[in-house]
Amino acid sequence: MRAMILAAGLGTRLRPLTATVPKPLVEVAGRPLIEYSLRLLQAGGITDIVINLHHLGEQVPARLGDGSSYGLRIVYSMEQKILDTGGGIKNAESLLRNQPFVVINGDTILDAPLDELIEAHRRRNATATMLLRADPDAARYGIVRVDADARVRSILDRPPAPANAGWHSYMFAGLHVFDPQVFSFMQPDSAFSITRETYPLMIERGETVLGIPSSRAWLTVDTPEALAAAETALASGQVRLSYL
Repeated sequence: MRAMILAAGLGTRLRPLTATVPKPLVEVAGRPLIEYSLRLLQAGGITDIVINLHHLGEQVPARLGDGSSYGLRIVYSMEQKILDTGGGIKNAESLLRNQPFVVINGDTILDAPLDELIEAHRRRNATATMLLRADPDAARYGIVRVDADARVRSILDRPPAPANAGWHSYMFAGLHVFDPQVFSFMQPDSAFSITRETYPLMIERGETVLGIPSSRAWLTVDTPEALAAAETALASGQVRLSYL
């Protein structure tokens, strides 16, 4: 199985740090941010990894090389113009299309039940399976509504939830598993969000999209304040990651 780390973002909210260093290489508790995703995937048995790049992108392969120092095989998908999450995945289709694959947001540090996610995805023959988390601040990130059978029925209020549907509300935790069928719901050579455009389209067309909640560690590193909080949580042992 292969995985893709989304790492092409401009990191504007982390400036001035990201004026000279791409967000994947920002240090968090003594490690470059992207190393947490690499270690998580490696612990889940995934060693073939695609990383998309844009802003200061040449610095990432200069630091990581071909991945052999991590026991991985890394290839890079360079974006001349930034393509957002969905466009970035579609742009790497030739590297991912032969089998199910994992995608992880590059600004997220998490301890995900990767084996459970992949097993549920395969067992239910899903087109996509999202890692979710219950969070009182979920509306800030966008509500994902899931029925009692773990099927995602609405994301970012698309389609709108019927009154009294009894669905559970979560937020997306930054990791998903896809079947190659997902590429048929994406337009080539364009910039678009996978959560705002691809997922609603798949749900509306009746594809099986699963949502698996987890209460394991989750940190996002998208602002100086979030970076400081993540460093404190990791350095103090308040947050422990099973793969480190």
